[in-house]
Order: sequence, then structure tokens, then C-alpha cells
Amino acid sequence: MVGGGQLARMTHEAGIPLGIKFKLLSDTPQDSAAQVVGDVVVGDYRDLDTLRAFARGCDVITFDHEHVPTEHLRALEADGIPVRPGPDALVHAQDKGVMRAKLDAIGVPCPRHRIVSDPADVARFAAEISGGGAERLGEGRWSGDGTDGFPVVLKTVRGGYDGKGVWVVRSSKEAEEPFRAGVPVLAEEKVDFTRELAANIVRSPHGQAVAYPVVESVQVDGVCDTVIAPAPGLDPEQAGQAQELALRIAQELGVVGHLAVELFETADGRILVNELAMRPHNSGHWTQDGAITSQFANHVRAVLDLPLGDPRPRARWTVMANVLGGDYSDMYYAYLHCMARDPQLKIHMYGKDVKPGRKVGHVNTYGDDLTDVRERAAHAAGYLRGTITE
Repeated sequence: MVGGGQLARMTHEAGIPLGIKFKLLSDTPQDSAAQVVGDVVVGDYRDLDTLRAFARGCDVITFDHEHVPTEHLRALEADGIPVRPGPDALVHAQDKGVMRAKLDAIGVPCPRHRIVSDPADVARFAAEISGGGAERLGEGRWSGDGTDGFPVVLKTVRGGYDGKGVWVVRSSKEAEEPFRAGVPVLAEEKVDFTRELAANIVRSPHGQAVAYPVVESVQVDGVCDTVIAPAPGLDPEQAGQAQELALRIAQELGVVGHLAVELFETADGRILVNELAMRPHNSGHWTQDGAITSQFANHVRAVLDLPLGDPRPRARWTVMANVLGGDYSDMYYAYLHCMARDPQLKIHMYGKDVKPGRKVGHVNTYGDDLTDVRERAAHAAGYLRGTITE
């Protein structure tokens, strides 16, 4: 696995019961997965020679991030190393411009968008979505949220996560910053959405696929805070359509492994695709304790072309809450409180240094009463962070 973060750590854990020999390419020996994996190579994934040396003797290569250069992955394939997902699929998670063009071509509903060249072009895009065919969302609202099309969303086409590389701009003057990086910029309409959803599926090389329940993802300051499985109040037909959409995207793009399709549910009841991730994903962490087969276990099965496991939930409701770094550097006494208060609580910490705002772990709770399950997850995550003290 290329990448030493928490996704690699939890994927390694899922492979242990199968006796999988796991080799890791990590940036540093202190990375989350490097602390627990036995066979660790420390090196730069951007260096082709390092990648080739790492891949020797591996049966298959997979990833815990999308940042390996596409041309390097093609070189590994040319060397005869199976890469899953392959570069032709993964580029759609690496490059937002490529993703949008492909989703348009296969008829997937997305926010209106185009690549823009400078702040003046952003203003032209805003004018286009305002006057030239802006979509009415009901009750007098328009998708641009303004008569001139502003605000609009700007994204660097490569890189960026947890809100980084994304700007909401309200004028061409505010649009200057994204262009300073010197990389292409994608402009999108600011969608009038009621909530964010995610459809997680896993697909194997021979085309077997499974779909997890569609979840609601609650974001705070651009970072995933809470995931509720299944998404409460979502019409079953609409949930099925979202799952079918994710499965179709995976097939059309040739995805192997886990695919997360992040979605907007709009004010007028439509589902639009926001982002794609081709790896285990934060919106699927609930599956560790809430599904018969976790996203991590199914990702391992998929990249090894083993039969996939049952994705059905174990409980009526499962809630995942991220633990962000806060005031506690030593979690032991926080564990005492949380475990005593809720013996059913599942805590997953990543072995990271605690820094304010950094994802250092998550908790999972489950049960039949959604209000109770949410309160338990929120309390545990808050207490582990230090924002709740009793």
C-alpha cells in the first residue's frame, strides 16, 4: 500500500485475519500505518525509482491517497505490477477537471462547471450560470444564489482535501488567490443543497460489486465531523438511485477497490455528484463496527480479487464521529471516562501526535434510537478532544 496514513493502518488491520503480508511505502517511520506494519519502506512516492523498488515482489499495489503521479502508475503497470485501482480509473479522483468531463460524458448529474483561466473568467462563468440557463431550485431560489451568479466555488484540479484547495468566492477580486498556485482551476456553481450524502461501493477486478447504505455526512469547516448510517429520512427509491449511480460510475471508470461518491441532496430533491475518492473513505469508517464486512476488509478482498463480503448494516443506526486534536495529549484518562460511560462505544485512534484540528481518531456508536446513538458519539468525540469535560 502506498501511503502511511490512518487508511493504510486500518486496511492493514483488516488484512491480518486473512494472513495477508502487507508492505507499506510511507513518508516517515512515524506515520500512522508505519507504527504498526512490519514491512515498511520509507521513501517518496513521487520518485519513480523508489516506487519501482518498493513494488518489486508485490502481488498488487493499492493506495491510501490519490497523489501518486499518474505516469508513475502507468510505468508500474508496464513493469507487470497490478495496480488497483489502475491509473485510467484513479486519474478521475486525482484530477477534478478530468472527473467532471468524464461524468458529463456518461450522463452523471453534477453541478454546472468549467475550467477557468483567471479571475475575469470566473466572473464570466458566474454570469453564465446566472443569466444563461441558471436552474431554478424552487421557491424563487436559483443555483447561483445571486443575481450575478456569485458566489461560486473554485477548486484546484489536483490536490486538496478536507476543505483545502477549495474556495467560495463572492467576486472576481476574491477569485485571485486560487490562481496563485499556477495550476488549473475548476469553477462550479454553489449548489443550494440541504445536506451532503455519500454512496460507498466496492468493486473487484472481475466486476463483482457491493453497495453500502447511503449515509449522511455532516461537515464542519470543510472537514467531515459526523456520519450517520443510513442517511435519516432519505427516500428508499432515492437511496437506491444513489447506490446505482455509484455502481455505474465504478463500472464506467473501471474502478477496482473502494469508491466513495460524495453527493449533494439539493433543495428540490435532486442528487448531484460532488467528489470521488478511490480508496477507503471517512464516510465509510462506520462500517468497521456497523456493517457485516467493513470497507477496509472489502477493499482488501477487491484488490486481491477475492469474493466480496456482505455490506449490510448490523444495527438500525450507526454513527461515526471524528476525533479532532484538542487539549488532551494523553488519551488514557479520557478513555477511562468514555469506556465507563458507554461500554458499547468503539474507539479507533490513529497513533498521531495531537494537534488542534487534526484528525487523530474516530468513534463508532450504534443502536435502535438515532437520538441516543448520535448523543453518545458526539459526547465521546467531544470528551476525547477535550471540548466536553464531564
